Amino acid sequence: MTTDSSNHQTTAGSKPVLRRSLKTWAAVSLSVAAMGASLAINLNPQGAGATVGRAVPLTFVLATIGVLLVAYGFARVCGRLSHAGSVFGLTGATIGPRAGVVAGWTLLGAYLSFIVTTSMTAGIFGADLLRVLGVYDKTPDIVPWLLAIVTVIISLVLGLSPIKQSAKVLLWIEIVTIALIVIIMAVVVIRVSTVGGPTGQHFTLNMFTVPQGVAPSDLFLGVVFGFLSFAGFEASAALGEEAENPKKAIPRAVFAVPLFGGLFYIIGTAVQMLGFGTGKAGVTAFAGSASLFGDLGQQYIGPWVGGVVTLGTTVSAVGCCLATAVAAARLLFAMNRGLVGDRGLSHLSKRSGAPTSATFVVCAIAVVVIIGTRVFFTTKAFDLFAASGTIGTLVLLVAYALFSVGAWYFLVIRSPKQHGLKAAPLDYVLPVLGVALITYTMYRNLVPWPTAGSGQANIYIAGIWTLVVLAVIVIRPAVARRVASSLRADDGLIIERVAEAVEAHSDAPAGAEKPAPQTL
Repeated sequence: MTTDSSNHQTTAGSKPVLRRSLKTWAAVSLSVAAMGASLAINLNPQGAGATVGRAVPLTFVLATIGVLLVAYGFARVCGRLSHAGSVFGLTGATIGPRAGVVAGWTLLGAYLSFIVTTSMTAGIFGADLLRVLGVYDKTPDIVPWLLAIVTVIISLVLGLSPIKQSAKVLLWIEIVTIALIVIIMAVVVIRVSTVGGPTGQHFTLNMFTVPQGVAPSDLFLGVVFGFLSFAGFEASAALGEEAENPKKAIPRAVFAVPLFGGLFYIIGTAVQMLGFGTGKAGVTAFAGSASLFGDLGQQYIGPWVGGVVTLGTTVSAVGCCLATAVAAARLLFAMNRGLVGDRGLSHLSKRSGAPTSATFVVCAIAVVVIIGTRVFFTTKAFDLFAASGTIGTLVLLVAYALFSVGAWYFLVIRSPKQHGLKAAPLDYVLPVLGVALITYTMYRNLVPWPTAGSGQANIYIAGIWTLVVLAVIVIRPAVARRVASSLRADDGLIIERVAEAVEAHSDAPAGAEKPAPQTL
């Protein structure tokens, strides 16, 4: 398949395709920004702390293991297949179009939720930054909501620009913010290890032990906040049509980013617990903090550090929102293309190559959710931040589980038979372990059933989002047939047989048919 660079269409003109222009660093940048480690490390650990006490780092150890198991499947599959629809195309190619539609739809739900989550985060921190700067003494309730909408608009504008430019912005935002956090971490460790913390904290590693009164299984209640912190690490998989060498660039990005993130989260949460203290008072302060490293910076360095961290977190949240919108738009674009071809949301910008219609839609949905929640449900910005993050994580785990099942089947069963590609020893085990850990995490968060109305509502919304797509593919089987036909024509989902298989035909008589590329 060849492309026309002027209109980004196939030569047949039937299927729009994205422009290949990205190096490996750009793929890494998108995953780094979408995961938003500097943002997550300031906001997510508190949720786990309220459940498991000082053992927050242990929940991030478990989350890191689970995400790396999923990342292994992404790296292995993306080394052979690539698609702008991420798990939509990859799962559709590995275990079938119906599973691909469900995986794509649930991942889209997660991305839409996280656009809201990150924009609300930018609104909350941005509003506090304005207070610190003296714009007002007490933050008006409406300000975080308005800033969240502004964040989505900024993401829309930058999302329509050439993705190379967006990738550079995203990467530098995260580098600068993480560097500031690392400085604070170093100061906390040195001070606690020498003269002690402000309230008598001393060096200890007991945050890696389960406190009395907390059952080991309770750690999995906190793991959901760990998965939320990693959400978006797979965003580079949506660049399957834009990376110049996707089968090298994307595997490196989807494994290296969560590996770095896991180490950062584990060490970061340990330092946070060390800085606040692992006793009852320290854990209470930890769980009640609005910005963990902001508060630690104020206590251990000076009041001005809190403002700098707030600024860095605000900018990082904007970058995370942008990266999530970029990934969501490409996923929606690919799903629309798989269903209706070059109609609907398949329009591409001639200047930047970005999927313009899809980008407008995902950003518009976020704005509608923000306004609707404010008008009809709550005036507290944090309520929408927490709800959208939880809903997004629940549907994200469904997408991860489906993809991991497909990865195992493709690597162990299908690829060896159809393409002569032997499975590696770890292919037999790691995806299965990933599915098991995800399944238990979901079970532990559903059983016993939450008593809080907000917790129940989040589960209902995530369940309805998933059931809707299941109903569609059962009631309308033609949808799966159209997707299957579309995926068979995508370059990134076509595999050449391995060299040994080709050589086996080299001695065949002249004119004999040679092995053709295999479509999944």
